[in-house]
Amino acid sequence: MPRLPAPDYPADVRARLEADGKEIVARYPDSRSALLPLLHLVQAEEGYVTRTGMAFCADLLELTTAEVTAVATFYSMYRRKPSGEYQVGVCTNTLCAVMGGDAIFEELKEHLAVGNNETTDDGKVTLEHIECNAACDFAPVVMVNWEFFDNQTPATAKRLVDDLRAGRPVEPTRGAPLCTYKETARILAGFPDERPGAVAATGGAGPASLAGLRLAKGETPGARVVHPRGEGRGGEGPRDEPQPGAQHLSSHDAPQQTSASDPAHPAGPAAEEGE
Repeated sequence: MPRLPAPDYPADVRARLEADGKEIVARYPDSRSALLPLLHLVQAEEGYVTRTGMAFCADLLELTTAEVTAVATFYSMYRRKPSGEYQVGVCTNTLCAVMGGDAIFEELKEHLAVGNNETTDDGKVTLEHIECNAACDFAPVVMVNWEFFDNQTPATAKRLVDDLRAGRPVEPTRGAPLCTYKETARILAGFPDERPGAVAATGGAGPASLAGLRLAKGETPGARVVHPRGEGRGGEGPRDEPQPGAQHLSSHDAPQQTSASDPAHPAGPAAEEGE
């Protein structure tokens, strides 16, 4: 049976979204260019891009729903089904994977009893694997609503999602304070983050990312304080308080045991081609 047309937003919601939408469209010389932030706007309303949201974008930009759907389904940042208050993305690309990202993802799936792109029963956490978080210097990296949680282990990642589900305060390793997925979507639509101190807290690249630049300028690297995994940030115990002047370290400064270095899980000799 053909699908019925998408229902419209309630009048008050549509009026509010139209006001915000027109503000977005006015930023661009070609109204069609406003489609990506408009999709973030409707995602901020319901937590995912609904058929109603796509119809709204089409009406505002004088596009067909097919044109809007083609864009909404192309980018993974737009959700097509209800999702959690917190999107927990585990990087499983090459460096994060070998540093422990694969282990984190597998343990979180078991711990939360969900699969990839699935949401916990309480609606708090949606788990997904991400190809790259663009933070290789701090591998393995987990992101919550696109905020960084660096140098993770299975233990710290499980504690992180437990805190999210319990409503306990959670602070990203760097960047702005954590907010809900809907709030994040509205910021991505181009509206200011009005939380006190949020903009000032965004900061820049971590010291590990800038090490090569400092060396190229002839600067002397500062002393490093390395917390071995199993202590402080990387273990089961409480996190260490940051020390004055301490650098945000790369996971390469305190590497996890890999198959090549862990006697309990030897890699064994590489097989020759054809064996």
